[in-house]
Order: sequence, then structure tokens, then C-alpha cells
Amino acid sequence: MELIANLGIGLEAAFTPINLLYCLAGVFLGTLIGVLPGLGPVATIAMLLPATFALPPVSALIMLAGIYYGAQYGGSTTAILINLPGESSSVITALDGYAMARQGRAGAALSTAALGSFFAGTVATFLLAVFAPPLADIALKFGPAEYFSLMVLGLMASVVLAHGSLPKAIAMIVFGLLLGIVGTDVNSGTQRFTFEVPELADGINFVVVAMGMFGLGEVIKNLEDEHSRSVFVKSVTGLMPTREDFKRIVGPILRGTALGSALGILPGGGAMLSSFAAYSLEKKVAKDPSRFGKGAIEGVAGPESANNAGAQTSFIPMLTLGIPSNPVMALMIGAMIIQGIQPGPAVMTEQPALFWGIIVSMWIGNLFLIVLNLPLIGIWVRLLTIPYHVLFPGILVFCCIGVYSLNNSAFDVYMMAGFGLLGYVCAKLECEPAPMLLGFILGPMMEEYLRRAMTLSRGNPMVFIERPISAAMLALALIALLAVLSPAIRKKREEAFQEEE
Repeated sequence: MELIANLGIGLEAAFTPINLLYCLAGVFLGTLIGVLPGLGPVATIAMLLPATFALPPVSALIMLAGIYYGAQYGGSTTAILINLPGESSSVITALDGYAMARQGRAGAALSTAALGSFFAGTVATFLLAVFAPPLADIALKFGPAEYFSLMVLGLMASVVLAHGSLPKAIAMIVFGLLLGIVGTDVNSGTQRFTFEVPELADGINFVVVAMGMFGLGEVIKNLEDEHSRSVFVKSVTGLMPTREDFKRIVGPILRGTALGSALGILPGGGAMLSSFAAYSLEKKVAKDPSRFGKGAIEGVAGPESANNAGAQTSFIPMLTLGIPSNPVMALMIGAMIIQGIQPGPAVMTEQPALFWGIIVSMWIGNLFLIVLNLPLIGIWVRLLTIPYHVLFPGILVFCCIGVYSLNNSAFDVYMMAGFGLLGYVCAKLECEPAPMLLGFILGPMMEEYLRRAMTLSRGNPMVFIERPISAAMLALALIALLAVLSPAIRKKREEAFQEEE
């Protein structure tokens, strides 16, 4: 009964005309940036953060959430039609989706992606509604030591699940932690790492870092390596899958939904890990694995269901614990902080309309996606012909206006440019910026909980070991780190990274 009452609160918040409008705008923008290769939800949400200042908190977060799961759907369109994934989680969809398009079955592939995404999103949102309250109740019993250990576990898990070099991922986390403590120490009033620059006394603005690393960094990288987009499919017909297709996709959709829902909760997981795992699972359970890569509809249904489920269950640790499981969730936490909301389990009790409004809006958004996008496939096909060098000046101007509007400071614009160059350098060195962003978000909170725990224990560091929950999470973090150092796991990481490339 309590769940029904809570969903009633969410319905009241989400079904206002203004929030329905922002939900529609979010999923439309998400699909658009998923369709256009070179833009992703991280860069887009980073660029839109300044615009959320003027919005009510519920409307802002509903729109940003819609952008995220809308992008998972939009990325499949380009993967299927032109073999160019608009989103990293759609890389695996391109293998069989584009092969189906070459065989004249683009419509069936697109409708399979839509149906799988809708079902998975609906189930994942239900799981979010069911499991979030118990998790938040448990989290309310956490003390400073448990929260510190939880954040350590989150950072270690993001390192384990990141792609590429392990030392580089750890270095990026440390760099993010250092950036997070720039500014004035609230306890002693001492300035740290400001180098006598007055503008740094209040710290580095989260929006500046996000827009620079993910917005400008992506622009520079894509200008250097702009893909030539040959649109093989000029018009899409035959959207309705055949009866045989339905028989083939039911199992993959169910398995992908279950797998994506579980993996989305993991720090560093989310949509991309879910889609790759679902594809591997479908190949293993298939009677004829040789069909995969040659137009197997199961290779579209499984990953597309998994990435949408993973995208939505990744909200569980963010909403209940205040821990971001991926870069988009880190940006969502940044949006909450901008709105004056402290992320964590108290959000459910202090801001019930916000918490349940976001959850209910996901059901609405998934319905918008399937109703909105299938009729608009023709428009998306035409948009694919727009060269990226035509889009980037508008993106650049939008970034500069957004950052300048934060504090009316030209210094912030220069800082954004610096972080943009840093983002490009990181991409060239194959250093993922995502762990850095997680470190930047979690660093100040980790420091605060560390100080509180040490104060309550009268300076005894053993408090982190003596408290069972804290000790268990630190042990899990250590096990995860030791596991990824093993040769077998390291080889798997390198293979996955090369396959994605």
C-alpha cells in the first residue's frame, strides 16, 4: 500500500503540464543527440546544466533523465542505418542491426530496438520503484564511516569496470580527487591549491569541468576524426516484425532486461556494460552462434533491452545513496547540488515529490519514446547527412554562453577552454575522463565523511575496520582491485577495449 501511495505522489508531480512538457523535451533531445554521432548524453547534459538554474528541481531532473534514456534509444538508429553508433552502448547493436538493414530489414531492426527498449525501461522503472525505498531505509542507518567506505567502494568499482589501462584509470580518479579539494577549506579557512588566484577561492565549478571535459573535449575530438556518413537506407518500410521475429526476440528481450537491470546498479556499469554482456549471453545460448554478426535479430533485441534497463536502474544508487554509478549520474548529482538538494537517502523523505516524480516520469518517457520515434525515423535519416563541422560552432557558442551565465565571469570561460583541451589530451592518451569526474564529485564528500568519522572516533582510524558494514565495503573494494590485477581479468579488459574501438 505504501508503494501505491508513493506512486500517487509521483503521478501528481509528473503529470503536471509543465513536467510532461519537459519530459517530452528530454526524450526528444535525447533521441536527437543519440542519432547524431559525436554527441552523447554526457556532453549534452553537461552543456544543459546552466539552463537548469531557472527550472524547478523536479522539471530539471525529469528533463535530464529523459535525455539519458532517450539517447540509449537514439543511438540504435544510427547503428542500424549507417553502421555508426551514436552512443557507446549501441556499438554492439551495429553488428547485426546494420547487417539487417543491408538485407532490407531496417524496419524490423528499428522496431525491435523500440519494443525491447520500451519493455526493458518499463520493467527497470518498476524495479527502481520497488527496491529504492528499502535501500534508502538501510542507507539512513549509515554513519560517516560507512559513507566514506561506500564511496571508496564506488570509486574502486568504477576503476575495475572502466576500459583501458588500470593505472591510467586510478590516476584519473586521483586527479579528480585533487581538483575537488581546490578552494577554501570550510573547517580551517585555509586556501588549498588556489595558487593565489582569487577566482579559485570558491573552488572549481562542477559545470565548468563537465562542459570542458565532455562538451568541448568531444567537439575537438570529433572535428579531428569526423566520420563520413553514407546513409545506405533512404526510406524505412516494414516496421512490424513478423511472427517468426517475435518468437526469436521474446527470449533475448527478457534476458537482456534482467541482465541490464542487474548490471546497471553497479558503479561504472550502466548501459554500455549491459549491452556488451547481453550480446555475449545471446551468442552463448543461441543454437547457431554463427548467425550473429550476419543479421541475427536476437543481436539487436538483447543489447537494446539491456542498455535501456541498465540506464534506468543506474538511478538506484544515485537516488538512494547519493553515489553516481556512471558519468551521467555524476552530472545528475551535480544538477541536484546546483538546485540546493543534498544527494543521498534523505531525498526520499525530504523531497518525495522529486524522488517519485522522477520515477513515474520514466514510465511516461518510455511511452513518449515509442510513440514519438517510430514515426520520426524519416527525419532522423535526413539529419544523419548533416556534417559535424556545421554543428560544432553552435555547440561552442552554447557552451560559452552557458558557462559565462554561471557567475558572469570570463575566467570560467577560460577554465572551460582549458578543461576542453585537457579532455582532448586525455582522449589521445586513452585516459577515460569518467573516473576523474566521479572523483571530482565524490572527493569533497569523502573528505567530509572522513573528518566526521575521525572526529567521532577521537582520531582512531580503526573505526573504519571496527564497524562491520564499513569493513565489509572496504574489503569488497580491496577484492575488486586485486581481482582486476590478475592476468586473466586484465586480458579480458584489453580485449573488450579493443572490441569497442
